[in-house]
Amino acid sequence: MGNGEVETFRIKDVRAYVVKGGGADYHDQSTNHWILGYIATPISIYPEYRASRASWGGLNVLGSLVVEVEDSRGEVGFGVSTGGYPAAWIVENHLKRFVVGKYVGEIEKTWDQMFKATIFYGRRGLVMNAISAVDLALWDLAGKVRGLPVYDLLGGPVRDEIVFYATGPRPDIAKKKGFIGGKLPLKHGPADGIEGLKENVKIFKEWREQLGDDFLLMYDCWMSLDLPYAMRLVNELKPYGLYWIEEPFIPDDYWSYGALAQILPPTLLASGEHESTLHGFRMLLEVGRVNVIQPDITWVGGITPMIKISALAEAYGAYVIPHGSSVYGYHFIITRVNSPFAEYLVVSPDATEIIPQFSPLLLNEPVPENGRIKLSRRPGFGGVELNRRIELVRVK
Repeated sequence: MGNGEVETFRIKDVRAYVVKGGGADYHDQSTNHWILGYIATPISIYPEYRASRASWGGLNVLGSLVVEVEDSRGEVGFGVSTGGYPAAWIVENHLKRFVVGKYVGEIEKTWDQMFKATIFYGRRGLVMNAISAVDLALWDLAGKVRGLPVYDLLGGPVRDEIVFYATGPRPDIAKKKGFIGGKLPLKHGPADGIEGLKENVKIFKEWREQLGDDFLLMYDCWMSLDLPYAMRLVNELKPYGLYWIEEPFIPDDYWSYGALAQILPPTLLASGEHESTLHGFRMLLEVGRVNVIQPDITWVGGITPMIKISALAEAYGAYVIPHGSSVYGYHFIITRVNSPFAEYLVVSPDATEIIPQFSPLLLNEPVPENGRIKLSRRPGFGGVELNRRIELVRVK
């Protein structure tokens, strides 16, 4: 493709949507879903918000965000995130100006302009969700224009397939279905006292005895612990082969991460699901001494910052195992030598079925079979499409 031909493929429109009636992915589940149940969170210190994440909007308060970018030929790429109406408004009223008019290869420049233009009110949260959706749409479009899967644009695969661990309350089902490990949601935080801590240990011990030593077992603490509690929990779990403890503290408490890291080996320390920016991950690696970083590609800014974050982690000898992210994460993971396996977040209500993570919003979304996925060679993110039966509302 010559330079003159590339120049004709310019972005002519950016469109931001929300799903009518709320989100259409695992963030908008009924109160009977395991992910909204009794799980330790930062706000579970308050009794009225302890029983269910739905009570305080922990996962279901913001709907899905969908962004489309269209080039001068009419080719369309899309990306998804969370953030609902506020994030969609940011895309349409601020970020769009940095995208329209650029040719499809100017992704790095576009990302840098979006990020720097929103620093005064962004850097994390809703703004990064909005930037993520735009960035993913641009990578999807770039792959479609070139007739290549996104993973080829990132340097190509370093392995033939991706292997998975499963996150959910039924690691026994995960093992039967071929996953290499299971990550349990921590049920009790500091507010439940010593009895709660003992129950956490009991649950883990029972799963270890049932599943054997060759199956990875982890605990996801979802920012709910303080340092003394985390230290005691880890010490009591070490005899039972805790592979890693995940996100015990709020994202900005790098110093508690660093203190916990000193007593952990051989247990690994994992975090980064709610971290943002290259500088934030540098703090997590240098001060927090984290072994496994877990950016969510649909929240951290998309594929573009992941290239830098992953290179930084490799320099520190850390794994990069993104949170969730579905197909967006898969296309990145398969190109990185320091991403040995991936997370599959079990989104079926009782955690017994392996179903697409972003269902029903996406079509052709790959799911693990026997704990593995071979990625499609179809252009963009492997032929994944928006489900046009879901009504999308454009926000302006």
